Amino acid sequence: MTPSTKERVHAIADELPVEATIEDAIERLVFLKKLDRGLADSDARRIVDHGEVEREFGR
Repeated sequence: MTPSTKERVHAIADELPVEATIEDAIERLVFLKKLDRGLADSDARRIVDHGEVEREFGR
C-alpha cells in the first residue's frame, strides 16, 4: 500500500536532522515531488534518451 501524503511528510520530518529549518524540509519535499514526477514520466515513456538529446543539442 502506498503511504499517504501525511505519512510521507511525517517520515521526511523524522529523517531531517534536529537543526533542520522549514526551508530544509520544503526543499526535501520539492525534491521528492520532482523525483516522483520524473519516475511517473519514465513509467509512461514520456522520456528522451541521452543520444537523442546529444543529437538535438549537438555534443
